[in-house]
Amino acid sequence: MRSVVVVPSVVVPSVVVVRVGAVRVVAVRVVAVRVVAALLAVGAAAAAAACTGDGADFDGIATVLEVVDGDTVDVEIGGRTERVRLIGIDTPETEKPNTQVECWGPEASAFTTSLLAVGAEVRIERDLVGRDDYGRLLGYVHVVDETDTAGTFVNLEIVERGFARPLTIEPNSTYARDFADAARRAERADLGLWAACSS
Repeated sequence: MRSVVVVPSVVVPSVVVVRVGAVRVVAVRVVAVRVVAALLAVGAAAAAAACTGDGADFDGIATVLEVVDGDTVDVEIGGRTERVRLIGIDTPETEKPNTQVECWGPEASAFTTSLLAVGAEVRIERDLVGRDDYGRLLGYVHVVDETDTAGTFVNLEIVERGFARPLTIEPNSTYARDFADAARRAERADLGLWAACSS
């Protein structure tokens, strides 16, 4: 009989706030104090499958069902409904319980709705962590055009047009620099929330 030794890991979150010009980028880094390689190898396959249920039928293509707010959308993937939180961006709140509607929140929601029409096909690109603490699928969303290729990169477009600030939560940071650059351009051009809302 084989015995299994479980060595606990302590996970310590650390928040880093970086100011690049007038753009504030918040990064949440999770640091594992002790990690056992064997546990990671065994857990990695299970974690990958857990990100989308069983993982067997996720091909990245989804159909938009509803825009919840500026950075959250409901989609149908493989016959089931998933709530997707757009990675790397943060739009002002409109739907958070016990929170007032924030400046430029309704406008951000309307803009995201204009990009993601109900019934539109999108490709959801994943990063290292597949779900957030609320169980939402985390993704970079690309509108699929008529030629079946990725069209508009929705996350980036929302930031470029001044409807969101960049929000980096490590390790999901593939496009963090792109989002920070887009936010700087939007701020310099005094677009959207940069003109309407005081920091």
